Amino acid sequence: HVQLVESGGGSVQAGGSLRLSCTASGFDFSDSDVAWYRQGAGNECSLVARFTSGGRTWYRNTVEGRFTISRDNAKNTLYLQMNSLKPEDTAVYYCVAADAIILLSPTCRSKYYWGQGTQVTVS
Repeated sequence: HVQLVESGGGSVQAGGSLRLSCTASGFDFSDSDVAWYRQGAGNECSLVARFTSGGRTWYRNTVEGRFTISRDNAKNTLYLQMNSLKPEDTAVYYCVAADAIILLSPTCRSKYYWGQGTQVTVS
């Protein structure tokens, strides 16, 4: 039974920081691509950052330089350090896992394994 449990969301003022965590179970975490997607006011899910099983990272251009994705395979945990937050970063952030994550804007909570989401609000 695959489980992805996010934590660390909340409300912060513009310019502030938050660190999201995602604890995974029920699958081979180290052999999986993992990623953070977000669903903003427009309801579309978009890829924020991805960490492949091979060790490569990818960031959408609007967060590159501000966000850092990392993973600890020994702890089956994925992280997203978010600095210099902006109001447009406000969204529900989802932890996602799959054999290969390639979609930039999938239908939310489809195709891959998704966590329940954590709200990030920047004012």
